[in-house]
Amino acid sequence: MSGGWAGSNRRAELPPDWYTRIRPLVLARDEHRCRWREAGAVCGRHANQVDHIGDRHDHRPENLQALCADHHAVKSSREGTAARWRETTRRPPERHPGLI
Repeated sequence: MSGGWAGSNRRAELPPDWYTRIRPLVLARDEHRCRWREAGAVCGRHANQVDHIGDRHDHRPENLQALCADHHAVKSSREGTAARWRETTRRPPERHPGLI
């Protein structure tokens, strides 16, 4: 399923003070700069999104980072792809014909 928030219940999982306290606090702490690191460099572009670094249910500021829209999309896409691969049903390996 693609399309961002389409069919997602993610917003319902966020705490009531996400938009009024937590999100503004993280953006201010990170100075509205993207914290994405790649090849040892920080992106630093304007950040307008807050991302969970680890556990998506842990809303403590130390588990959150500011990201630009492009890098948040990259991270979310990678996580979604990894989740789909974990859930993909694969055909079980066939037994060796000599062991039948």
